[in-house]
Amino acid sequence: MIGYLRGKLTIKTPTYLIIECNGVGYQVNISLNTFSTVEDKTEATIHTYLHVREDNMSLFGFADLEEKDIFQLLISVNGIGTNTARVILSYMTVQEIKAAIMHEDVVSISKVKGIGPKTAKRLILDLKDKVMKESGDEALNLPSTNNIIKKESLSALLALGFPKQSVEKNINQVLSKNPTLDNVEDVIKMVLKNMS
Repeated sequence: MIGYLRGKLTIKTPTYLIIECNGVGYQVNISLNTFSTVEDKTEATIHTYLHVREDNMSLFGFADLEEKDIFQLLISVNGIGTNTARVILSYMTVQEIKAAIMHEDVVSISKVKGIGPKTAKRLILDLKDKVMKESGDEALNLPSTNNIIKKESLSALLALGFPKQSVEKNINQVLSKNPTLDNVEDVIKMVLKNMS
């Protein structure tokens, strides 16, 4: 088993890296999260997971052990393969995945390409106890999806030049009146409507 590779990044793409170690170039499949971490680097240490099938061997790489751990948890769920797990890690951060699992947020997980509500529910059912046990006290501080939406909406509206105090107040009003809102664009539209 290859635990990690340390070497020169000769090719970097959003889906894979070629990392050269002692004259050998290893192709490593990665998520967008890992790509954003190594994008500006010429050398890196990449934690790896070797996936072996009858007809294929694939190496998956991660910028940190936390991402590798959640990847291994994801592929332990029936119906989630290595590519689907990589898509989940490209769509959500490790913290967002953990938060969605612990808050039983089927909607956020279902938004990932290739994951339907049925698979999202199975994922939550299979992994909630493991994630809670692993996270311990940290679990209490993980942001809910509602907090993530609030944060992203606030950033967008501040970038548009609206005053922070007024924007925060309006976002809180919109989310308390519409607790099922799970789309940043919808929140922004409703806030702008309230402020006009």
